Amino acid sequence: MKFTDFGLNDALLDALYYMNFEDATEIQDKAIPLILEGKDVIGCAQTGTGKTAAFVLPILNHISESTVGGVQTLILCPTRELAIQIDHQIQGLAYFAQATCHAVYGGGDGVAWDQEAVALKGGADIIIATPGRLLSHMEQGNVDFSEVKHLILDEADRMLDIGFYDDIIRIIKTLPEKRQSLMFSATMAPKIRNLAKEILDNPEEISVAISKPADGVTQQIYLAHEEQKIGLTQHLLKDKDGFASIIIFCSTKR
Repeated sequence: MKFTDFGLNDALLDALYYMNFEDATEIQDKAIPLILEGKDVIGCAQTGTGKTAAFVLPILNHISESTVGGVQTLILCPTRELAIQIDHQIQGLAYFAQATCHAVYGGGDGVAWDQEAVALKGGADIIIATPGRLLSHMEQGNVDFSEVKHLILDEADRMLDIGFYDDIIRIIKTLPEKRQSLMFSATMAPKIRNLAKEILDNPEEISVAISKPADGVTQQIYLAHEEQKIGLTQHLLKDKDGFASIIIFCSTKR
């Protein structure tokens, strides 16, 4: 489908046109209509499928039509890197929809903490947060979630792998019971389904097929101890003189 087929408001369509987005991805095609209808959704989709826009666009559409102030949407994610990434994606669309968002994550100074506190008390329509940092603010009384209408758990499987289950439940208990809840995960392990049963209300389940490597792509796995990684990488690169370019992905910026 094209984005013009979803019934999104003109401001969001202008944003999508400006960003040269015309055709929806599979996850967007499946999720956007359900979220616009106000249904709870559990979605199985990997990074790179367009899942962020799949929930951001309909949520921004709801917010732009709302007359309520304060924090209306809470997005929980596992890492500060993902929080920043989601924040950047929302900023581009929110500018046109006249909505505000703020990312809440650890590692900042006192100024960042104060800015987060202002946003959490109603200074932003959308909050993107890591569970640990958000709980720290909650313990200091810096949070007002009385007007929250939408809860999104992004990369829920990673949050559970990190050990955020109890933190997630504590946070959710502070939210209004009447809300729309969405959960996105790369896997549908039993622990994900158990969490879904606790926080979702009669959800619609959608999934996107796991992508496969293109024809001609060779995949290999090397088992190595931490102290062996640099040497192994250097050794592998020595045999790649015929390549015009090589991309190396790392888990952290360090």
